[in-house]
Amino acid sequence: MELLKKLTECNAPSGCEKSITDILKAELEGLADELFTDVMGNLVAHKKGGGKKVMFAAHCDEIGIVVTFIEEKGFLRFSDVGGLYTKYLAGRRVCFKNGTVGVISTEPKNDKNALSKMFIDIGASSREEAEKLVSIGDMASFTGEFREQGGCVISKALDNRVGCYILIETLKKVNSDNDLYFVFTTQEEVGLRGARTAAYSINPDYALAVDVTDTGDTPEAEKMAVKLGEGAAIKVMDYSVICSSEVRESLIRLARDNGIKYQLEIMKDGGTDAGVMQYARGGVKTGGISVPTRYIHSPSEMVAKSDVADCIELCRLFAEK
Repeated sequence: MELLKKLTECNAPSGCEKSITDILKAELEGLADELFTDVMGNLVAHKKGGGKKVMFAAHCDEIGIVVTFIEEKGFLRFSDVGGLYTKYLAGRRVCFKNGTVGVISTEPKNDKNALSKMFIDIGASSREEAEKLVSIGDMASFTGEFREQGGCVISKALDNRVGCYILIETLKKVNSDNDLYFVFTTQEEVGLRGARTAAYSINPDYALAVDVTDTGDTPEAEKMAVKLGEGAAIKVMDYSVICSSEVRESLIRLARDNGIKYQLEIMKDGGTDAGVMQYARGGVKTGGISVPTRYIHSPSEMVAKSDVADCIELCRLFAEK
């Protein structure tokens, strides 16, 4: 889990992924025949083969905030980078690239949790003092300690550094004649942008998005047939995609034949890179493998280590199929 810890601790909101792709690149050296970065900043590890062209995608960006205005007394106004649950923002900490930490707070009577009535306090007493630390357009990500507890991992940015971890571990183990592309995509949280251009360029026969998904196993949670610790979630559909039945059935068969725990996922809200890979060029047979995750888009996301292991094994088998 040391690699996963390193990945989650990196601050890299959408559009600022270079710090995480630099870490990923160092981890991937020697594992692929070709390693390159495209115009969108996607990091691509290509393991050459003469069989089917298969693209695996895991986005490496995370949600965050961007500074839009600095008040006269040094408080920062901000906007969202990716989906924020505004009612949970007050009291959370954010960290900028230069290490500056701020606390999100809100004006009184902000009953609707409007971002326009929230601000970030970095301890500055004036605009001039604040401008020595941050500038308009600077982005920050949320802070959240990495902890292993029992069979679980708790951390910020498991969405989707755990997917990146799965792709790296798959690449370490895979032995396949297929033409494999492992793509660490950018700007997923703001519109699946990196995967769109990568899939168009690679033009795969098959594509698989590796990401996180919600669970329905907490008290009074919205009903969803995904639970922590019950295995890899094989995607049926989400808000962005209805997966290829061929890919879905292949994943189910591989899981059954190899004793891998799995569950079927229908996520009614939210999407993944699968949504844009599916209609690249003339269309791609696309599916998804997801890690069941509690408290998504919070600094305390939680996954089961056994589910992560199941996802790695299922990805390996699909690559070798």
